[in-house]
Amino acid sequence: MGPEPVLGRPIEVEVRGSLEKALKILKQRLSKESVPQEVKRRRFFEKPNVRRKRKMREASKRLRRETHRRHSY
Repeated sequence: MGPEPVLGRPIEVEVRGSLEKALKILKQRLSKESVPQEVKRRRFFEKPNVRRKRKMREASKRLRRETHRRHSY
C-alpha cells in the first residue's frame, strides 16, 4: 500500500503587484491550515498506537486551549 491520498480544499492567492507578497500570503494560509506539519508527519509511517497517542495529546491540548480562552475574559 502506498501513502494515503491527501484531500483538502484548494488554497488560492491572487497575485496583485509583487509575487513575493503573494507567496508570503500563501505561506501564511498554508501554515494556518497546518499543511507543513501534516507533510512533516506523513514523511514516515506512523504506527497505529503512536497515532492514537498523538491524537489524544492533540485533543487534550485543544481542549485546554479552549477552556483557557473561555476563562480568560
